[in-house]
Amino acid sequence: MSSIIQLLPDHVANQIAAGEVVQRPASVVKELLENAVDAGANDIKLIIKDAGKSLVQVIDNGKGMSVTDARLCFERHATSKIRQAEDLFSLHTKGFRGEALASIAAIAHVEMKTKQDQEELGTHIVIEGSKFVSQDVAVLPKGTSFAVKNLFFNIPARRNFLKSDIVEYRHIIDEFQRVALAHPKIYFTFFHNGSEMFNLPASSLRQRIVAVFSGKTNEKLVPVNEETEIVSIQGFVCKPEFAKKSRGEQFFFVNDRFIKSGYLHHAVMAAYEGLLKDGVQPSYFIYLQVPANTIDINIHPTKTEIKFDDESALYAILRASIKHSLGQFNVAPVLDFERDANLDTPYHYKDLEGATPTIQVDGNFNPFSEEEKPNKHYANSNSSYKRTESVSNWESLYVGLKQDFEENDTLTFENDTVTSSLFNADEVEQVVHKTYQIHKKYIVNPIKSGMIIVDQQRAHQRILYEQFLTNITVQLASSQQLLFPLHLYFSKDEMQLLSELMPSLTNTGFVFEETNDESVVISGLPVNISESEVTIVFEQLLSDLQNGIPESSFSQNDTIAKSMARSLAVKTGAYLTEKEQENLVNGLFACKDPNVSPFQKPTFITMRVEDLDKKFAL
Repeated sequence: MSSIIQLLPDHVANQIAAGEVVQRPASVVKELLENAVDAGANDIKLIIKDAGKSLVQVIDNGKGMSVTDARLCFERHATSKIRQAEDLFSLHTKGFRGEALASIAAIAHVEMKTKQDQEELGTHIVIEGSKFVSQDVAVLPKGTSFAVKNLFFNIPARRNFLKSDIVEYRHIIDEFQRVALAHPKIYFTFFHNGSEMFNLPASSLRQRIVAVFSGKTNEKLVPVNEETEIVSIQGFVCKPEFAKKSRGEQFFFVNDRFIKSGYLHHAVMAAYEGLLKDGVQPSYFIYLQVPANTIDINIHPTKTEIKFDDESALYAILRASIKHSLGQFNVAPVLDFERDANLDTPYHYKDLEGATPTIQVDGNFNPFSEEEKPNKHYANSNSSYKRTESVSNWESLYVGLKQDFEENDTLTFENDTVTSSLFNADEVEQVVHKTYQIHKKYIVNPIKSGMIIVDQQRAHQRILYEQFLTNITVQLASSQQLLFPLHLYFSKDEMQLLSELMPSLTNTGFVFEETNDESVVISGLPVNISESEVTIVFEQLLSDLQNGIPESSFSQNDTIAKSMARSLAVKTGAYLTEKEQENLVNGLFACKDPNVSPFQKPTFITMRVEDLDKKFAL
């Protein structure tokens, strides 16, 4: 028999490896930014077009590469980070696998320009799908520039699997923020479609966090510092009152590398025990420094998973240090029986000097004077308080009131003629209770052939969805004006997304009075939204648009309507009165498509009498 096993060509092997390393444009951003950091750059620029589908370019002022290195870096398993297997347990760089550039070059058009500081000329290389197109010398500044164009041009199936530009852009923002937060001493700039999104000069850690998110973040942060033999912990956690329903601003860094760890996240949640409402997540920025030989990074190609030697000790130290910080800054209540809160000195008084008290004396006061006797209630007091008599007698208000009553008694009124009813009392059918709520979840409504059982949450979602969609696309909704405008604060990328949504949100009934880079001022709300629900609606809407609602949405307006319906619909477990139950059932069957919710789930089921009869015919 002939042999059937054969070696794959290099370009095929690179495409297979690219499936693990490069999943979306954000993966390219991560790899190129980390390479720039490893090159020792202190100024890094990221340029994106069409959410990375057309262009991802990273320009740095690092040490650059020689002619040989520039050609060799695109080969598989070629790296400058490690030399032998033992180096995996003493890593101080971001990359070490030597797969990223080979994988990227296999599925995109790559243009690289690089020059070392001591060289007069640099190297300009063009690669298309693992094929070297050209290599020339060029006059270049110090550092390296990688331009990755037309990602997945030779794998159309992978390109079709990419999400919308909003979702892909959100993933790029996440990767950029992770690298920028890990290295506050590096100057980062980020451009998307020609617009500057971030400009982050070298700064302290706190300043970098505030610059990445918004100025309002500063007042939320509580510092965390702990030094032990096992780990050094620094960073910030946010106050419990600023916790969100989404898990957005939660960052763990180990030796300046972003990681994901459900175990360490549980330690943070344990430190907040008793301080958070149900269903909300605190924000945190935790930086851990541990000996390089106590962790294993070589778990997954994305390098976001790490194995620790002693996870349980790390858990206990992290939990205790966060709990200590929350108590130290009076965020968490402290039980101290010997402390008198009345004797605490406020912070803004600590640098003030004591002033001589002033005394005011009433020299004309004479307690034995007969003219002005103090009020009986204050007879035993030394106060000079004197009660002034009312100018007019209060009894004069009621003069003549009794006579008016007597006059009214003599008046006669014409009696109304009582008309007889068209029906006798016995013939009038009493109104029966038509709907019933079961377990605060389902509404049962009898019909001629049996009964229908309605899911109250899904039914309300369908009603609200069609209302919002009509308001956005057909007619403007009415709006209720607020007495005091609402100020809502968002990060820069969230504000950019909101500015695109404002025309549609205005049609639903929101009135935006003022907008800037970090906040919006809302002076009017849709009639069916209360003031306390606005923050929930906007958080859910931004989360749905950034992450992409799993169900298909044919337009952005459809996405907005679905998200707002999900946020505002009556929840399972809410008690409904008889009138509310009736309105919900009637509203559902007045919809164009009452059978399913906006997320394609059934809203009601029908049970016929015959079905019930079969149940009892055992």
